[in-house]
Amino acid sequence: MANMSPKKNPIPEQDPNVRNKNFEEVALGYTVEMAVDEANRCLNCPRPACMSGCPVNVKIPQFIARVREQDFKGAYHKILEDSSLPAICGRVCPQEKQCESKCVRGIKGEPVGIGRLERFVADWYREHGTEKTAKPASNGVKVAVVGSGPSGLACAAQLGGRGHAVTVFERADRPGGLLMYGIPNMKLEKRIVERRVALMAAEGIVFRTGVDVGRDLSAQDLLKDYDAVVLCCGAAEARDLKVPGREGGDVYFAVDFLKATTKSLLDSDLKDGQYVSAKGKNVVIIGGGDTGNDCVGTALRHGCRSVVQLEMMPRLPDQRADDNRWPEWPRVCKTDYGQEEAIALFGADPRIYQTTVTEILRDEKGALTGVRTVKLTGDLKPVEGSEQTLKCELLLIAAGFLGPQDYVPAAFGVERTPRTCVQTAAGRYATSVPRVFTAG
Repeated sequence: MANMSPKKNPIPEQDPNVRNKNFEEVALGYTVEMAVDEANRCLNCPRPACMSGCPVNVKIPQFIARVREQDFKGAYHKILEDSSLPAICGRVCPQEKQCESKCVRGIKGEPVGIGRLERFVADWYREHGTEKTAKPASNGVKVAVVGSGPSGLACAAQLGGRGHAVTVFERADRPGGLLMYGIPNMKLEKRIVERRVALMAAEGIVFRTGVDVGRDLSAQDLLKDYDAVVLCCGAAEARDLKVPGREGGDVYFAVDFLKATTKSLLDSDLKDGQYVSAKGKNVVIIGGGDTGNDCVGTALRHGCRSVVQLEMMPRLPDQRADDNRWPEWPRVCKTDYGQEEAIALFGADPRIYQTTVTEILRDEKGALTGVRTVKLTGDLKPVEGSEQTLKCELLLIAAGFLGPQDYVPAAFGVERTPRTCVQTAAGRYATSVPRVFTAG
């Protein structure tokens, strides 16, 4: 029976004042009844615009139709035709800006909860699926994949399924890249990543951790030993803050802050103390996007004294037309889990809009004591007389990324784009160097 409600079925979550004291996933997932009811909101459009918003063209109406029929196994296999990581994508893919932004139901209400349904299907299959993994027959082709983040895992799974002998090289001590260390447990429990890696290993894919290609292992050696190399290194070059006082302690890139916490959680449940602690500190975060929100949630779980999140962009789209909004507009405006928890704990949204840091303040011993900020106009120009000082003993920079770190592309000698990414042929993954490809 069609469900014409203009609202999505809400996804059950931990209470903000409970979850801000643990590192378990915030969202609890749909029940069978919720998933079927949400699937009944899909109109099964003859020309499904939602698919055009999906980077891997998952057959969205078809998998949702199977959910509606309670054929959850069939729904899972329908997703697998195009996506190798349904349990992961269902949790962390930015559906609001991709498939769901194209959903017809979103014209006069909320779009269908496509991501929530994908997560439900993957979780149901994890609990009820019975198929055993099978190692495909080898075709004799050897491929090295550099990096085991989302693109590395997806690439390795696709190539392995075609019979290639795939070895994935990861510089960290665990496979998963961004999925393992960049995204907090609250959004993606690491057992989800570990299970996917284990399944891939059972299918014959080899994972070599603790190997930093371009430093520990040369490009020449890889090209000598493998028929092809795929660079899936991610955009790990963080955008820095260039203001007086930047040099010194207690200023960290968000990714390093998040990685240290996750690694300590995995190694010792935070008992080893090998992480950047926000406990008892006034924390300021520069950046209002997803990563900044993750820093808010993590700082709260550490037991910070206060947390402020600075965002350069306005809270509202001001004079910008609907077709020329800020790229991060949907993410900046919505209240995510970290901000919800801060509101529940401190009584106010931690975000301050149209504001940036102009100076980092330190005492005579060099210890971080605060930051000086200034308000910005809609055109990001400083507002005269709007300077303010915020207490701060821990400053986290979550201002985005500039592309891959230079040493891997340089080691292979591939051409770069003006924005520092790896240059590829139009519509293809081939780089300027024979037998070297890239993805992500």
